[in-house]
Parts: sequence; structure tokens; C-alpha cells
Amino acid sequence: MTGVPSQAKRQAILEAATAAFLRSGYAASVDDIAATAGVGKQTVYRHFGDKQALFLAALAAARGAGEGRSKAAPPDTGDPAKDLTRMGEQILVVALSPTVAALHRLTIAEIGNHPELSRHWGDTAAPYLDEELTGYLHRCHDAGVLDVPDPARTARQFAYLLITEGRMAGAYGTKPLTAGHRHTIAAETADLIVRAHRPS
Repeated sequence: MTGVPSQAKRQAILEAATAAFLRSGYAASVDDIAATAGVGKQTVYRHFGDKQALFLAALAAARGAGEGRSKAAPPDTGDPAKDLTRMGEQILVVALSPTVAALHRLTIAEIGNHPELSRHWGDTAAPYLDEELTGYLHRCHDAGVLDVPDPARTARQFAYLLITEGRMAGAYGTKPLTAGHRHTIAAETADLIVRAHRPS
């Protein structure tokens, strides 16, 4: 890949790494990843530092690709239950995508051998669309539609409840959920949050 811009090399490495991790698990060879990407092993390390950082970057890239497909401006109809349901459906599309789900399962499987992954998992699995959720809940609080004194915390609670329910229902990505099932999970989670934060 002589002469290829650095960003293109980085993308090639990420794609090769994702395929290798999905195929061989965390034991995937950095040599094989470099060869598939058409770069030298040192180029991989120069971009990502070590295999753990490469794995976490592959996970973040998988999430980013999902966000790019589904991300849109947060709905704001004045009906929090409806708006949170729509946002929840978008979040589930990303969180339950086959690649993200497979990398998540791999992380869980490897935590015993590589406990350092658990310390970094929270960063790469930060609540999906957290900024949008936080902003939306803040506006709801300011408008008096919901009583949300800590929008960031409520956003995290919504996202974690939603994603955990989705992962359990989909057997951690091994059983695809229909759009209708995702809608039901999102609607039930939205209803829970709305009822918990209804103004007195």
C-alpha cells in the first residue's frame, strides 16, 4: 500500500482486524491482519499501539458504522414516550447488529484471559446516542414535560435498560429480532422512563 494515504491504511487494518477477530477470536494473529490489510506489522502497531487497542478500535468502528446507517436528528414531537421509542429503535439497530453483537460476545468470552478488556469495555460500549438522549431529556426537563434533574444519568439508564433487554431477547446476537420486536422493547423501555420521570 505504498503511497496510500494513512487514513486508508487505517481503514484497511480495521476491516482486516474485524474479519480476523470474528473468524479466529481474540487469538487472531496481528501478522495475518497486517498481511490481509497489505501493510507491515509495524504499521499496525504504529496506528493502534497493541492488539487490545486494535480490538477495541474494531469494536468502536463497528458501532460507528451502525450509527452512520441509523443515526438521525432526535425526534421531538412533544410526546416523550413516542420520541424515546423511536430513538430506542435506532439504538437497538446498532447495538444488535451482527458485527457489534459478535464482538461483544467475544469480549465476554475473553475477559477471563484478558481482564484488561473489562476495564476498557465501558468506554467502547458507552450508551449509544448518549449525547442525543441527554440533550433530548434536558429539553424535556426545561419544558416541564418530564422531571429529569440529571439528564445524563437518565440517558444512561434508558440506554442500558434498552440494550440489555435487547441482548437478552436476541440471545446476545444469535437470534435476530424483528423490527416489531425491537419496537416493543423500545416502547416498553420508553414507557418505564416516562412513568419514572413524570412531573408531580
